Amino acid sequence: MQQSDEIELYSPPEYEIGDKVRTRRLLKNDGTFPGQEISTVLAKKGEIGYVVSIGTYLQSSYIYAVHFLQSGFTVGCKKKELELIEKNPDKEEDK
Repeated sequence: MQQSDEIELYSPPEYEIGDKVRTRRLLKNDGTFPGQEISTVLAKKGEIGYVVSIGTYLQSSYIYAVHFLQSGFTVGCKKKELELIEKNPDKEEDK
């Protein structure tokens, strides 16, 4: 099975609500972000935000709604577009 065929939902989400994350790449509106023109920059590479909710896409992958501090936008991101900076400190007691 190729990696692109991987069903991410078979595993728990990579990130949790409250995790501090950073973008791995420039994120632009692909037409799915309401109120902004297509190709508007929603988050710059390296921008920091917090996971505020977790959804799914096409029953195969997780989409992380990330609130970015600099832009103020909350953007749906794929796992590969993010990297963890810090786990949610409120979840540390679960270890």
